[in-house]
Amino acid sequence: MANPMSTNPTTNPQAKEGVWDKTREAAQTVGDKAKEAAGAVGDLASNAATATVGTAGKTAEKLTHAAGSSVRQFGETIKDKGPHSGVFGDAARAVGNTLEESGRYIEQEGLNGMMNDVTELVRRNPLPAILIGVGIGFLIGRTLGS
Repeated sequence: MANPMSTNPTTNPQAKEGVWDKTREAAQTVGDKAKEAAGAVGDLASNAATATVGTAGKTAEKLTHAAGSSVRQFGETIKDKGPHSGVFGDAARAVGNTLEESGRYIEQEGLNGMMNDVTELVRRNPLPAILIGVGIGFLIGRTLGS
């Protein structure tokens, strides 16, 4: 008969180490699977964006560029028409600069460029992307369920 103390991880250091090894292996496997899943999601998003570059895709690109231009112009307007000194002047310049930069980014990158950036972000940060997706799904579920 086997000694029950020899397999008890709380009293046997070798058994403890085996449990830790298995835990590390399981964590590594979960991490690898999360990266694979995130890569697959990124590929699907990229393929979907590429597939829509028909007539509707071209229209969406034009609208995206126009929206970027509008955001950039709004940023310029805030800087020009807002206060020029003091705390409010600093805030107006900061908001105006941020809107201008955002508008330029949207204008230059377009819908496909932004999709590529999101895809790359998901590939570099798979676990946070999955957690954010789960959180958004939870919120949508709560909203639709009530």
